[in-house]
This record gives sequence, C-alpha cells and structure tokens, in this order.
Amino acid sequence: MNKEKLIEEIMKECEKEGEPITKAEAEEMAEMELKAQGISHYEKSDKPRKTPQKERKVNAVKKRILTDCRVLIEGLGAKVTETINERELVFLFEDKSYSLKLIEHNRIKKDEK
Repeated sequence: MNKEKLIEEIMKECEKEGEPITKAEAEEMAEMELKAQGISHYEKSDKPRKTPQKERKVNAVKKRILTDCRVLIEGLGAKVTETINERELVFLFEDKSYSLKLIEHNRIKKDEK
C-alpha cells in the first residue's frame, strides 16, 4: 500500500470516529504504520521449554558428616525416616518429627585467613 492511500484512509477513519485530523498528523501516522510493518512480533510458544538435565556432583564431605550424624541420631533411639541427598536428614524422636539440614558455607572470615 502506498503512503498517499494510507494517509487518505487514516483521515477518513478519523472523520468517521468524529475526530478529524490534519494531513500532517495523518502523514505521521502513516509513516509509523509503514515502519511497523517490518517489525516482527514475538509471542510465547505453547510448548514448554525443555530444561537440560544437569549432572549433580555428590559432596563427599557432607555425605560423610550426615552419615556420622545418622549413626548418632539412631544411637539416641530415633528412627531416620528420610535422607535427602547429602543435605538433610528427617527423623522421628519421641513421637515428634525433626529434620537436620547441613549447609556448607563458602565464606572465609578475614580473621581466619
């Protein structure tokens, strides 16, 4: 569609809606419309993205610490119900549920250097 026809269409449309505009305004709107035709529109896909499976490395130190904690907890008479990776122990002690979470801190304090 050429620019002059588009200007005339815009002016007629605006008159129908009861808002007449000048030719300069219609020309500006036509230029914007012509520029917008070359722009591609991106839309969200219906298909969910597949996230790549990352191989998780087992932390041997944390695993050893939790294994020792498990022995201690069972020695107190508790029953370990669940072990989550090498991160957390869930156990029952005197008919109440508890969890023990092990967190490794990577920060080194200035005094310890």
